[in-house]
Amino acid sequence: MRTDRPRHLQATEYLGPRQYFLTFCTHERRRHFITADAVQTVRTQIERAAGAQKMAVLAYCYMPDHVHLLAEGKAQDSDCLLFIARAKQFSGFHYKAKFGHPLWQRYGFEHIVRSEEATVSVARYIMENPVRARLVNRIENYPFSGSRVYTVEQILEAIQLPERWYRRSGPAEAGHHTSG
Repeated sequence: MRTDRPRHLQATEYLGPRQYFLTFCTHERRRHFITADAVQTVRTQIERAAGAQKMAVLAYCYMPDHVHLLAEGKAQDSDCLLFIARAKQFSGFHYKAKFGHPLWQRYGFEHIVRSEEATVSVARYIMENPVRARLVNRIENYPFSGSRVYTVEQILEAIQLPERWYRRSGPAEAGHHTSG
């Protein structure tokens, strides 16, 4: 019998200093993340939950109908499942209070990232998402992606995008930092 509830690993797999690739989809896949106000409202609450659970958001991308996060537990008692629950609870509450409708689907997707190479691959996937979706032609032009830890330029350097995958058409826009 099939259900819509995805299976989780054992709860202990979500504790401690690990990295996670997370995806949360909006309710009915509605395009909620198309304004800076909506993204900032949600991002603030996700970062609040991250701080409370000793998690760092290494990379994020708010696509119109979903968000991707590369999150990392920074302590032995970091709890990714509690981070996910609180991030969705806090952001969903504040979003609904401000915009008047529900934000999230009930379930999301999570994957434990098990190697440095996989981390780079996940970061690349997250950062390239708006380019693949043809929302922008350069990663730096997408206003709703970045990191709480690094500048976009640092992420691009770390993921070492070869020219055939990514073409810079000039210098990065001045002051485009989403780490604040």
